Amino acid sequence: MKSIFYTVSLILLFFGPMANAQDQILTKQEAIDLILENNLDIKVARNTKLIDDNNADILNSGYLPSVTGNASGSIDKQNSEGVLGNGDTRTAEGAETRRYSAAVNVNYTLFDGLGRYYNYKSFQERSEQSELEVRQTIENTILQLFTVYYEAARLTENTATLEQALEISKDRLKRAQYQFEYGQNTGLDVLNAEVDINTDSINLLNSKQQLRNTMRDLNLILNRDLSAQFAADTTVTFVPGLQMENMYNEAQMNNVRLQIVEKDINMGLNDIRVAKSGYLPTIGLTGTYGWNESNNNSPLAFVLQNTSTGVTGTINLTWNLFDGGTTITGIKNAKIAYKNQEIAKKQIQLEVERDIRNAWDSYTNALYVLEVQEKNLQTNQNNFKRTDERYKLGQITSIEFRQAQLNLLNAELAKSQAKYNAKLAELQMLQVSGQLLNVDF
Repeated sequence: MKSIFYTVSLILLFFGPMANAQDQILTKQEAIDLILENNLDIKVARNTKLIDDNNADILNSGYLPSVTGNASGSIDKQNSEGVLGNGDTRTAEGAETRRYSAAVNVNYTLFDGLGRYYNYKSFQERSEQSELEVRQTIENTILQLFTVYYEAARLTENTATLEQALEISKDRLKRAQYQFEYGQNTGLDVLNAEVDINTDSINLLNSKQQLRNTMRDLNLILNRDLSAQFAADTTVTFVPGLQMENMYNEAQMNNVRLQIVEKDINMGLNDIRVAKSGYLPTIGLTGTYGWNESNNNSPLAFVLQNTSTGVTGTINLTWNLFDGGTTITGIKNAKIAYKNQEIAKKQIQLEVERDIRNAWDSYTNALYVLEVQEKNLQTNQNNFKRTDERYKLGQITSIEFRQAQLNLLNAELAKSQAKYNAKLAELQMLQVSGQLLNVDF
């Protein structure tokens, strides 16, 4: 039995310095700053937002004209023979003709049935939707962050509580050994105390291991060195004055899922308008500035060199009177897609209402459990204090003392668990209501 006790003690001595090295507190705000800067999911979402911003730019709108330039040159050698009006015949051997041309063309669509206008509006809606998706990614990541952060904080408190329990057990062992030496108890009390120390030591060892694993998980979310050492802030503050009615109203206005689907509906309406633009004509404007030159050394040619420059302007109208039903089919499909988006919105509205009510019930229940656990802890603290006094006076057995100690330990662990459960329930409710990024953590 003593060999097991010494083995566990050596393990704790080995891991003890590792735990003590984690003395720099990683505050909640620092964790948020790190995750906003380093998290890979957030980086991807922001890059997607940049792409959608580029698509919504005036350069991708179709409102600007297109300008093209072209140039050409050719050389032509021919043998030719010609008869003049007086009957003379002339021949040209290897007559060479050189032709050069260059032009600048400007094309601009004056009117395309408003398809360009609504396409541009859809790009703008998509850019705004992408911003909402970045916010959604940030909310989900922050909630994930604090799920792990508060788990690290809980394990930090648990480790400290288990260390106190181990110290109490060690003190009890010394007391039992003294009493055994003076003949006040049997060796069974000493053995029981050693068994309890081993149990407390193993529990402490497991808690430290879980804490190290959780800290690695947190470093992974923060996208930094997994071996980085830190201590979690165990302070928890709750947002005051939360009310169910206000949370429900906030969710209807600010829930990110509802805002995203609203953008889908707007883009669906624009798709219908784009499809209808096929019924209207397209009016375009074309302008050209050109230069042409021709050189001919043939004796048969009337002009040996010819150069011309000029500007040409054209306006054209195209009206597709019937396209085989493609436009009609496109409009029908766009309307069906729009109806599906409205159905999806109704579904999400119901889900958000369910989520906010469930989150509120979980939150209020967690606060009640926390209140009960705080009272239970106070009761067990008073009970252990009286039990400890009676044990010192020899009025109760070591088994009764151990039971009081375990009751206190379980109450402390339960209270810690209830505290962080309540805070996470609050954060989940704030996320559903769209207020997660507007509160202090």
